[in-house]
Amino acid sequence: MGLLSFFDRFRGSGWLSASADDRSPWGDFYFEPVAARTGSGMRVSPDSALRLAAVYACVRILAETMASLPLVIYQRRSDGGKDKITDHWLYRLMAKRPNRFQNPFEWREMLQGHLALRGNAYNQIITNARGEIIELMPIHPDRVKIELLASGEYRYRVTDRAGTEILMPRGEVWHLRGLSSDGLIGMSPIELARENLGMALAAQDYGARFFANDAKPTGGWIEFPGSFKDSEAKKVFRESYQSAQSGANRGKILVLENGMKFHEVGVTNKDAQFLELRKFQITDIARLFRVPPHMIADLERATFSNIEQQSLEFVMHTMTPWAERWEASIEADLLLDSDDIEIEFDFANLMRGDAASRSSYYQSGIQNGWLTRNEARIAENLNPLDGLDEPLRPLNMVEESTAEDLNVDTEQAEAPAQEINEPADAAVARFRALVASGAERWARRIVRAGRVEQKDIALIAESLAVSPDRAAAWAHTISANPIDESALTASLITLGETP
Repeated sequence: MGLLSFFDRFRGSGWLSASADDRSPWGDFYFEPVAARTGSGMRVSPDSALRLAAVYACVRILAETMASLPLVIYQRRSDGGKDKITDHWLYRLMAKRPNRFQNPFEWREMLQGHLALRGNAYNQIITNARGEIIELMPIHPDRVKIELLASGEYRYRVTDRAGTEILMPRGEVWHLRGLSSDGLIGMSPIELARENLGMALAAQDYGARFFANDAKPTGGWIEFPGSFKDSEAKKVFRESYQSAQSGANRGKILVLENGMKFHEVGVTNKDAQFLELRKFQITDIARLFRVPPHMIADLERATFSNIEQQSLEFVMHTMTPWAERWEASIEADLLLDSDDIEIEFDFANLMRGDAASRSSYYQSGIQNGWLTRNEARIAENLNPLDGLDEPLRPLNMVEESTAEDLNVDTEQAEAPAQEINEPADAAVARFRALVASGAERWARRIVRAGRVEQKDIALIAESLAVSPDRAAAWAHTISANPIDESALTASLITLGETP
C-alpha cells in the first residue's frame, strides 16, 4: 500500500501522468474505482462525485440539516389536538439511541447522505422478545440488492463485511427510498447526472494537470524533415523524448537534432471558457440537489433581498419533502396500523427568523373570521383551549353567537336617553317591545345551541332585568322540558315581564 501511495503522489504531480485509458505502469486505469465511464472519459460513482466541492457541500447541507431537526412524536387527541409523548419506545429509538454505535445525529446524518448520493438508505430491524424494535443497524446501500420473488414479494440480499451474502425478508429491513421508478428501489441522483458530474470532474482534473505542468499545455508535435528507418526507431525516439522531458527532467531545455521543430498545440483557458464552465457546474450541481447556490458559498447572484427568500424556499421545497419522506416511512414501516401516533420533524428552528410572517398570517385569519384561535394554536403545535373554537366576527371581534345580544344591549342602553320624558303608557309599551325583541333573539340562540349554556344565564338575567336566581330556575325548567322556539319566546317574555 505504501508503494502504491508513493506512485500515486508522483502520478498526480505530472511525472507519471497519463490518460485514464492508459493501462501501462504509468497509467491511471488500474487505480480508478469501478464505475460507469462517461462521455468525458471520467468514471463517476457516489464516492468519486464527492471529490467535487459543490457535491460534498450540497450533501453535507442536506445531511446536517436533516440530522439537526428535532423529532417529535405526538399522540392524537379526539378534539383534533395532539400531545407530545416521550415515553414511547419509538422516541427512545429515534431521539436517544438508534443503535449501540451511533447517536441520533450521526445516524440520521449518515442515512440522509446515503439518500442524497445513492437514493436509498437501509437499516436492519432488531427486535426484543416482546417484538419492540430496540435497534436500527444501518446497512451500506452498495452492499444491498433487491430480489423479486415469484409470489410478488421481494427480499434483500445483503453482503456483510466478510463477503458472506445474507438473505433478509422485507420485514427485517427498514428501507428509505428516494424518487423511484418502480416503487421498490430509489434512483441514484449521481447515476442520473453522471454526465454532468463527469464533465465537472474532467474540468477539475484538467485544471490540476494544467497547473501541475507550470500552467502550460502539454500537447504538441515534432516536425522532422527526414524519415525514420522503421517504426521501432520512431518509438525509441518518442520514448527518449518523453523521458528527457518528464520526472526530474521536467522543465529542462529541449534540444532537437536533424532539423526537428517542436510545434505546441493547445487551447488557452480563455478560449475554452474554463472559469465560466466551472461556475456553471456549481450552479448545475446545486440544481441537482435543490440547494440554493448561496448556501454552498456561490454568492454571484445573491442579494440582500433574495437570500432570505431563498432560505425559506430551501425549507419549504427542499427539506419539507425530505422530512415528509422520513415521516411517512417511519409511520408505515415501523408502527402498527392501530397505533394512533404521529411523527413530525419540527421546523420551528429553521423558521424562527420568519415568525413575523406567521404571526401576520394567523392574525389575518382570526380577525377575518376564516381561522379560529384553536386552529392557529394547533398549527403551532399548541393544545386547544376551551372557548376558542368559534370564529370571531370581523366588525367588533366578538363571537358570532353573542353579536346580536350585544346589539340588543346597546339599543336598550341608548333608548332611555332618547325618550326620557315619554308618557307612562308609552314607556310600558316600549319596555314590553324591548323584552319581546330580546326574548326572540335569546330563543333563536338557545334553539341553535340546543340547550341553555351556563355562561348565558347571567346574560339573560341582565338583558331581561331579572335576578340571576330567577334566570337559573327558568333555565332549569327549560332544560327539563324542551320546547320549540315560539313557546321559548313566550316563556322568556313572561320571565321578563313578571315582577
